[in-house]
Amino acid sequence: MILRFCTRTVVKMGMVKPCALVSSCHLMKPVSRTCVNGRCLTYQQALPTQPVPTLQHTCERYLILLEPFVEVDELKRTKQLVQEFLKPGGVGEKLQKGLEKKALNTDNWLADYMVQTDYLDNRLPVVAYSNISGSFPRMDFRDKQGQIRCAAKVIRAILDFKTMIDNETIPVDYLRGKPLCMNQYSQLLSSCRIPGLEMDSVVFHGKTSYPSRYITLAYNSQFFMVDVYNSDGTPLTVHQLCVQLERICSSSLETSTEPVGILTSLNRDSWSKCYDRLIQDKPNKEALSAIQRSICVVCLDKAMPQVPDDMYSRGNVLQMMHGGGSQWNSANRWFDKSVQFIIGEDGAFGNNVSHSCADGTIGMTLTDYVSASIKKLEIIESPTVPLPTPQKLHFNITADIKKAIEEAKQSIDKIVQDLDFSILSFSHYGKNFLKANKMSPDPFIQMAIQLAYYRVHRQHCASYEAASMRLFRQGRVGEIPSTSSASVAFVVAFNDPNKKNTEKVDLLRKAIEVHKWNTSMEISGQTVFGHFLGLQHQATEKNIPMPDIFTDASFDRVFDYRLATSQVQSKSGCLPCACPYQRKTYDICYTLLKDDMAFVLSAFKTNTENNSEELKKAVEDALLDMRTIL
Repeated sequence: MILRFCTRTVVKMGMVKPCALVSSCHLMKPVSRTCVNGRCLTYQQALPTQPVPTLQHTCERYLILLEPFVEVDELKRTKQLVQEFLKPGGVGEKLQKGLEKKALNTDNWLADYMVQTDYLDNRLPVVAYSNISGSFPRMDFRDKQGQIRCAAKVIRAILDFKTMIDNETIPVDYLRGKPLCMNQYSQLLSSCRIPGLEMDSVVFHGKTSYPSRYITLAYNSQFFMVDVYNSDGTPLTVHQLCVQLERICSSSLETSTEPVGILTSLNRDSWSKCYDRLIQDKPNKEALSAIQRSICVVCLDKAMPQVPDDMYSRGNVLQMMHGGGSQWNSANRWFDKSVQFIIGEDGAFGNNVSHSCADGTIGMTLTDYVSASIKKLEIIESPTVPLPTPQKLHFNITADIKKAIEEAKQSIDKIVQDLDFSILSFSHYGKNFLKANKMSPDPFIQMAIQLAYYRVHRQHCASYEAASMRLFRQGRVGEIPSTSSASVAFVVAFNDPNKKNTEKVDLLRKAIEVHKWNTSMEISGQTVFGHFLGLQHQATEKNIPMPDIFTDASFDRVFDYRLATSQVQSKSGCLPCACPYQRKTYDICYTLLKDDMAFVLSAFKTNTENNSEELKKAVEDALLDMRTIL
């Protein structure tokens, strides 16, 4: 197995391709934000580059990670493979030297490989398998006028955030007192993923000579270019934006226009073939380019079927992730776009973000800013100034594209039927209680998740927690191994009625310390997963047969995850959401606050072994049971 990174796709062995370079045209460990004088990129060049761990250190940690999953004989055999890999002058040393050479000639060797393997090589649909989303509580309107007013405020807030990006005045992010790489903010807006046969690419238009002056508005599964700046370069006021949106809504009634946007929900190879046919036509090519270059997409959704208040959060999470299906809002999207903000006529609100363009914490910063801003922005009538009419984007649809649209409808409807979300709002305690009991909050939650999974499935599984690698220049994400010998010992002991609470607490503390150490290793660049990924790419690039250490059955036991987790903090009450990267995996996003916490769990129904609702209940029980031993 070629190691996927941050678990969004498994790539077939030997099929790693040279990295498609990105054109200029689940946790993140919580970060603090500090406003400093000067530019937010002041520290950028001073940031260290991503180090290449030593081969010896990585292999030693790999063997430790194997211990919970293999028997003595299998571990012994794997140790022999590791020793062979480490031989002086052997294949491991050769690959290591190649990786070290690459590290000298790039800002971040790991980010290059991760973006390629995790996203651009991934042939699964970006809907559910790659994109991430955020879901808010229902807004206080239930009509078209309220929807337009909210959307206008959202657009203006995005423009204000864009001004901070352009002026480099975004508060610097810090982790453990150290500044983080801020480069991803410049890639968040005016960016788009482009489908390609075998491998996609990403274009970033934010820093070009002619930056975008418009957003794309999606309404009734049609797309419009809306200029959002006055002739003097100032952003339109909220009132002016309302006027522009009302123009669209009053003129864009239901039509027979083919819903081209739904093609972006196809698997990447199918969408790539359609894309290549579309751009053969000049108007189509211009329309596609307009969407790609726009600042972002804002989607005005039609109201979804009414549900009881206690089911709204789950329904909104699903709407933000996939639109609800071909009969609802799934065609009112451009899933390749870096950022889509979604406002429903029934008060639904949230967003959908392309993970290939930016990480979850970056998207959440924008989301929190927009949420805070729309509460403050007022709609003040301004003097009437002639505004350019929003331009509808037109597509010429051939018979084969029409057929592909019908296939896309069926495809997205299958995803909608298959994907399941469960939400746990846990109000019994939060960070304050854990700190008062001298427990490190995040590792404590990780052990609760380990306990919950074991209780449901009666076995331990390979699992990880996502971590920010932005201490390094151009850093993206890493993987903290959550399952360890210490976590297994705690889980087994906790379920043993003959064990005393003092023993359970002692084992819990040991498991927490191991997780903290693994976290420190990962964010400091000592990454087992990333290192092996780089070595595998080196083997492919140099046409070297894949070393036995990577084809051994033990390798999959550690890296073929069944549980992917991430902590994404939100200041605005936004629920972070992600989906399993493969059908046999759970995904858990969670937010940990002072006195409460929230979990969003997802799974695919076609995998009958997994059940998000059952795991949700097990997480709640684990958290309550673990409180009793403190």
